[in-house]
Amino acid sequence: MELKRVVITGLGALTPIGNTKQAYWENALRGVSGAAPITHFDAAKFKTQFACEVKNFDPADFLDRKEVRRIDPFCQYALVAVDEALRDGEVDFNKVNRDNIGVIWASAMGGMSTIEEQIEEFVEGDHEPRFSPFYIPKMLLDASSGLIALRYGLRGVNYNTVSACASSNAALIDAFYQLRLGKADMIISGGSEAAITPSSVGGFSAAKALSIHNEQPALASRPFDVARDGFVIGEGAAALLLEEYEHAVKRGAKIYAELVGGGISADAYHITAAHPEGVGADLSMRRALDDAHLTPADVDYINPHATSTPVGDMSEIKAMARLWGDDLSRVQIGATKSMTGHLLGAAGAIEAVICVMAIKHDLIPPTINTHELDPALPPAVQLGLGEKVVRQVNVAMSNSFGFGGHNATVIFKKVE
Repeated sequence: MELKRVVITGLGALTPIGNTKQAYWENALRGVSGAAPITHFDAAKFKTQFACEVKNFDPADFLDRKEVRRIDPFCQYALVAVDEALRDGEVDFNKVNRDNIGVIWASAMGGMSTIEEQIEEFVEGDHEPRFSPFYIPKMLLDASSGLIALRYGLRGVNYNTVSACASSNAALIDAFYQLRLGKADMIISGGSEAAITPSSVGGFSAAKALSIHNEQPALASRPFDVARDGFVIGEGAAALLLEEYEHAVKRGAKIYAELVGGGISADAYHITAAHPEGVGADLSMRRALDDAHLTPADVDYINPHATSTPVGDMSEIKAMARLWGDDLSRVQIGATKSMTGHLLGAAGAIEAVICVMAIKHDLIPPTINTHELDPALPPAVQLGLGEKVVRQVNVAMSNSFGFGGHNATVIFKKVE
């Protein structure tokens, strides 16, 4: 069976450093930090009091007010990003077969604010079971993919992937597989997260996963820095319109890049910590390269997972050093979580947008806030510290790793 080619024909983004795809890209190139004191709730008693929130966003500007009340913020973010991606892709639903258009979406946490709100009302209401009839459909992880399909009448494959912070890359890989097997013409994929809530921030803090650099939040996310002390939690969404190549050509779609490979693995090591030697990360990257029929030498840019945690950053670099060897100096690494923070289940989606835009424009956003490199880093590592890098990008790789030992890698390529 001949596998189909899969291309990216539309992008949408709602992020801590830009509420559209273009604003996000431009601010990433400028090295803008999205970290600031938390405004979603009073964090005065929390060890970590800052996050990378979406800014200047009112869902009522995009959605009907009744709809806003009935859906959780993580679904609101998803719908806004998808709407932009479909407009960017110039999709005319009167000229395509909606039976062959699917949605494979991702989130790690789902409707956290809805869960907290309903439980709080239950407790404060003397345990009277007066739950909202929208409680369950608001908090379910798969509400996002379902709502996207409902909005546009899409009857193709439809589900959400859940693999912690690797969720979006897993969704992209699943969409890739469906399309190249000829099971769909288009699939809307990506991820959304709205987990800047008391229990989420408190829980990650209790696990000692978050930075406590409260004095200077904008400098807190510092991948590979010797003083890194944890990740900065973020929120938002990104959507990619994946399309079978011939279908895209036939309708005259603009093509950003081609998705050419995906690799998934497990550390099988620890429920929260990455394998210290990067065994699973190495495996997911190798599998993605094999799937794409590429070698490490073909890769121009890597958007690493690089959350700014002491163990995780070095685990990933060790995997790269083992895979690239002496050629590691030839690949540019740009850790954009230094700007956006960590969007958990949506991280892979917003970073996929960066990879696609890097291929389109031959520009690589910088790694910010990293001033004193961890001495354990191989000297060959190229991080583009503080400045964007002008370089031809033919192949871009993006890594996402998550609690539970989940690893997922995707590879994009310039279309000839």
